[in-house]
Amino acid sequence: MVTIKDVAKRASVSPSTVSRVIAGSTRISLQTRLRVQQAMEELNYVPNAIARSLARSHTRTIGFTVARQADDAFANPFFSEVMRGMSTVAQARDYNILLSINPTPEEERDKCLRLIKERRIDGLIVSTSRVKDQLIATLISEQIPFVLIGRSADTPVLSVNNDNVQAARSATIHLFEQGYERVLFLGGDRNLVVTQDRLTGYKQACFEWQRAYDEAFMIEADFSIESGFAALEAARERGIPFDAVLAADDLLALGALQYAKSVHCQVPEQLGVVGFNDSPLLSYVNPPLTSVKILAYELGLEAMELLLDTLEQPAKARTKKEILIPSELVVRASSLRKGMK
Repeated sequence: MVTIKDVAKRASVSPSTVSRVIAGSTRISLQTRLRVQQAMEELNYVPNAIARSLARSHTRTIGFTVARQADDAFANPFFSEVMRGMSTVAQARDYNILLSINPTPEEERDKCLRLIKERRIDGLIVSTSRVKDQLIATLISEQIPFVLIGRSADTPVLSVNNDNVQAARSATIHLFEQGYERVLFLGGDRNLVVTQDRLTGYKQACFEWQRAYDEAFMIEADFSIESGFAALEAARERGIPFDAVLAADDLLALGALQYAKSVHCQVPEQLGVVGFNDSPLLSYVNPPLTSVKILAYELGLEAMELLLDTLEQPAKARTKKEILIPSELVVRASSLRKGMK
């Protein structure tokens, strides 16, 4: 394998001079630059991307970190839409994206720090936030440029988010308006900020409609169809009398539809179901699923724009800016009782 040292020897220059030529330094004479380029062509040398970034002090690569199992991440349409939005901006502005998937928060923090310290990325987009988030705290203390998709529970940071509290409140009120009395909240890990925000909106709706909040009606599950199904089966076995489900993700909502089918429960007559994200093809599910439309593409697009603007204008990094993306409740048959509008 041809190295910089081989090129330097052929061109009769130092390896550092070769690195400067690769980096496009204007401090190298035209004659020397041409000699190095000729040596590279003769040896079929292709500059290493990391070597180029070290010479330039930047990589034009942005990291995108997801803290969950790879199968779960790619099964959820939300992340693919976020990636699509990020990629649109990155391509237009000549940046690359490095995807980092980690099964635990600890591994996510360690790997992201390693990527930064090895200078493989210029900045980071974080897809998930938790209460007392170790990654966010570390990124702040290390002064690493990053943008959060979501909300930080502890420290204001650059972020792009949707109003999960208001969205969950509106979705819950919709179920009450349709005549459902005992709405169960089916959410993710309580430590996730998005779960807490959507639970807060659910509680607000219960208070406004004079429905006493019962802790038993908050069920935790993984973001998967199987976990949503199992969680509702467990709730039924514990004797929790619910007639509607507000699911914090469409995969959980699809699990609720599977559960209803397994226990011969008619949707929406006997059980109302509302999801989150409005994933593609939900209108073709039987019955079509009501869902809060989260503009994941726009979240990714705005997050990338915000981070790249910050990298190119570092003074902006000191501005704690949150961009809010609107959401919309898309009502379909899974929450519309017959005879009601």
